Amino acid sequence: MSKRAVADQLLDRLRVTAAQTSEKGAIPRRTLPAAGRRRAADFSALPEYQALRVQRAAADMLKIEMPLFRMHERRAADTTVVDGRHAVNFSTYDYLALNGDPRVTAAAKEAIDRYGTSVGASRPTAGERPIYRELEAALARLHGTEDAVCFVSGHATNVTVIGCLLGKKDVILADALSHNSILEGVKLSGATSLLFPHNDFDALENLLREHRPRHRRALIAVEGLYSMDGDVPDMRRLLAIKRRHDAWLMVDEAHSDGVLGERGRGIAEEQGIDPTEVEIWMGTLSKAFASTGGYIAASRPLIEFLKLQAPGFLYSVGLPPAMAGAAIAALKILDQEPSRVAALRANGALFLQRARAAGLDVGGSIGASVVPVMTGDTLTTVVLANRLLDQGLYVVPIIFPAVGEKQGRLRFFITARHTAQQIETAIDLTARELSRLRREMPVAYGLAQAGN
Repeated sequence: MSKRAVADQLLDRLRVTAAQTSEKGAIPRRTLPAAGRRRAADFSALPEYQALRVQRAAADMLKIEMPLFRMHERRAADTTVVDGRHAVNFSTYDYLALNGDPRVTAAAKEAIDRYGTSVGASRPTAGERPIYRELEAALARLHGTEDAVCFVSGHATNVTVIGCLLGKKDVILADALSHNSILEGVKLSGATSLLFPHNDFDALENLLREHRPRHRRALIAVEGLYSMDGDVPDMRRLLAIKRRHDAWLMVDEAHSDGVLGERGRGIAEEQGIDPTEVEIWMGTLSKAFASTGGYIAASRPLIEFLKLQAPGFLYSVGLPPAMAGAAIAALKILDQEPSRVAALRANGALFLQRARAAGLDVGGSIGASVVPVMTGDTLTTVVLANRLLDQGLYVVPIIFPAVGEKQGRLRFFITARHTAQQIETAIDLTARELSRLRREMPVAYGLAQAGN
């Protein structure tokens, strides 16, 4: 039996074991202690936890260091220090190179000096501050809408807004590659949930024809730039579809804010559409704007409704003042320095061109801020990432269940700060190590004895 076959058999056994362990009832219930001696629940006995342990054991058996929760010892920039090792960094959302910019840092400090580190209450009760109104006005200008509202979490923004606006009488149609926050919002709403194949608008329209007449409201949810694949939807076609079927359109701009369009105003500017034709623009402050939190930009009536009805806003403390101050400063710099957007797009185009020339599979990425390098199975993806870190290149592997079992990839985030030399070196290293790894597997992992 070949060494590769031995490795495949071992992995298959581990997957079966993990699946069996995670089935309900796989771990027998423990006998309850006598009355008066009851202890806290033992979560180590949960089948789901046991399945994680099996996965960890598999990694240990294959002598693979898991690439999660690595310790970074300095701010996220084009370089970093990971577990004491200096590396060029392609795993930061800092698309416009504003994290650590003195103007952004000063704005955050000024907000702390004026408001403290917390506003101490939800905004409707005692947490409202002028800095929020300033930020929301800037976000409305960015998207060309009447108003905007900020939330403390980008993930919570999608969850609470979708869950608030739609219910059991409604239908939500989401792109199959939509972010988890959109899918969780759909679950919360209780609406009929339909996923259409990625960017397949013929399938979307067919679903609407079949299901729209039976529902009160319909929402189409897409992303402006897909965070795993780096591609974009056809907004003109989406707008035509949503008009024909009387649906709302929600666009998640988390990765396209500050990235798409000549001035970084997102996919509306990139594709030349009227932003007021989109009912709901969603975005985050944690990518290009060097802060944290999420927001909705939309018509004034919708924003007023969300401020009084969305649980994630109504029952949550206001955004930390430092984060609001940082985001305001970042938005001002974006407006004043469009050269940052141009530098980012030039870097993305260079990365894409060099990657394709090196024979790397970058899928459908347009070469904006996200470029995946497709690697295939989980084992190859994780080991490749570890090898690259050993050689001074930090890029996070994306593996199952975040993507399909055979759709593992290294996800490169491009920034305005990266140099041409950093990009060219990253491509050369990745192409060389991926080619070498595919030749060596599974010899490199000491699996020759695994089947004996």
